[in-house]
Amino acid sequence: MTSPVSGFAELGLPSDFCARLTASGIDAPFPIQAAVIADALAGRDVCGRAPTGSGKTLAFGLPVVAGLSSASNRRPTALILAPTRELVDQIANELRPYVRLRNHAVATVYGGVGYGPQRKALADGAELVVACPGRLEDLIASGDIRLDRVEQVVLDEADRMADMGFLPSVRRILGLITGPRQVHLFSATMNNAVTKLIAEVQTDPVNHAVGSDRPDVSAATHVFWNVARADRAAVAAAAIESMGSTIVFCRTRHGADRLARQLNRAGTTAAAIHGGRSQPQRDRALRAFTKGDVTTLVATDVAARGVHVDDVAGVVHFDLPADGETYIHRSGRTARAGARGTVVAFVDPADRRDALALQRSVGISVSVSDVDHSHLEAPAAPPAAPVPTVTAEPRAVDQQRPVVASTRQTGTVRSYNGARGYGFIDAGTNESLFVHRSHLPAGKRLRSGQRVEFEIRPGQKGLEAIDVRLVPA
Repeated sequence: MTSPVSGFAELGLPSDFCARLTASGIDAPFPIQAAVIADALAGRDVCGRAPTGSGKTLAFGLPVVAGLSSASNRRPTALILAPTRELVDQIANELRPYVRLRNHAVATVYGGVGYGPQRKALADGAELVVACPGRLEDLIASGDIRLDRVEQVVLDEADRMADMGFLPSVRRILGLITGPRQVHLFSATMNNAVTKLIAEVQTDPVNHAVGSDRPDVSAATHVFWNVARADRAAVAAAAIESMGSTIVFCRTRHGADRLARQLNRAGTTAAAIHGGRSQPQRDRALRAFTKGDVTTLVATDVAARGVHVDDVAGVVHFDLPADGETYIHRSGRTARAGARGTVVAFVDPADRRDALALQRSVGISVSVSDVDHSHLEAPAAPPAAPVPTVTAEPRAVDQQRPVVASTRQTGTVRSYNGARGYGFIDAGTNESLFVHRSHLPAGKRLRSGQRVEFEIRPGQKGLEAIDVRLVPA
């Protein structure tokens, strides 16, 4: 069993990486990070089973970046393979700050966009390449990249690559890496195809497993509402207003586009993402949602497994999914990495029996009720009391997360990262207060130096500010 660790330095990460993590509000490793990082830094092949949202990108990514050696033109020294374009971008974006700390570069490679920028990034000598297998093979065939100097390889979401038919490409790609190599493989499930791949490509791997072999939705609040088809757009808009950042799932592409238009007309900012959209359109929608420029991502099931965004407050099943596995993977977009979330399912009166059968298949039991937004509201504050000075243990979470005081406090924004959607407030106490975009008015951001008022409650990163409002100048 892995011994508990309280910080990243204990795992052997370089001090500049630890400082960058702290500056990003990441003070203590998630379980998969605590389990994997030391072994990866020691040069071992790592085989990890971890669900999405568990922090595995930093688990494999930080050791890879720490071990990067310089590259030459078109000859990278590290390669990460992932099954979808969205996942490639997310991995690269999460690791890029650490790559830059080493004065190296990262290049992304995937289809659906032009070859030119990718060829230039490779020609410029990017050390780390994050790629989808198909486009990577195209660039290998054209001579735009050679893999003979690759020393580190990561196969992320290997089970999904198997499902999508990528394993033959993966095997061909790995066959081009002829020198000594360290191989990390991560998968949410260990099916027969993945187990066979492990035996072929890894050498005496150390195995780590964290969490369930499918998304854990037990931390979410689940509600099922009777909603007539004609009323669903309005009910969805009201639910999103209560919850904050939300992914809404529709059955069809046309339905997703139509709902996004309806939500925008109703004043709820929304963007659609599905397989019928071009890659630039999908990138813009995902970027707007991740940055908080829109509060809602309206998606078909392509996004249930293909889009991974932390800090999603809620999921709405606008159209009830056809089976329990789809419900699980849709709902797994919220309540990730120890956070809470809310899952709302709309049910036609004629589909009540199907809804109950769906619940049984995923192991939940919820009455199908009329619309009741009180299920979406934050817990009521306890009676007013002075706000104490609290030193919170890293990542110690009270599952109810009660408000510390119902009297509103005032403070000054110390910093706010609009791209990541969080920041810190100086309330004049001994500890800065964490603030997340889900506790700001819809569509609002903060700037350093702004005066704000708020309430306080314990959270994952110490005390946090909720129900934050700007103080009029």
